[in-house]
Amino acid sequence: MISKIKGFFAKNVLESDDASVKSEQLAAAALLVEVMVIDGNLDEQELASISQTLCQILELSSDQVDELILLSRDEVSEATSLYQFTREINTHFSADQKMKLLTAMWRVAYADGHLDKHEEGIIRRVADLLHILHSDYIRCKLAAREQR
Repeated sequence: MISKIKGFFAKNVLESDDASVKSEQLAAAALLVEVMVIDGNLDEQELASISQTLCQILELSSDQVDELILLSRDEVSEATSLYQFTREINTHFSADQKMKLLTAMWRVAYADGHLDKHEEGIIRRVADLLHILHSDYIRCKLAAREQR
């Protein structure tokens, strides 16, 4: 992971000495940002959805989440594969946490009122890399659509 992001977590998540927690949080943030930027349209509703999700999941302040989103955008732009993120999620997330993350990804995709084929494609790839069954993938999609 990028040293700027490690520095962010060292500065802001001091309660946890476990580096794996930090990397899994970054991975979750980066995957959410990836859904937002994949269609080339940086929508404010998508950004708000990511911010709300990260505030809930990571229990960080809105300023900290804003900084994490900026750092995650840099990480996403430098990433060559989704695997570096999904590996962290597979290592540290339970099946239930993976489902919540996938649902959050769908919420980001639906946030602007338009589901782009690229957004759907990346969520499908992430679901495959997280070993999520197709029926669960659909369940997450429907749950996110109902929450809009």
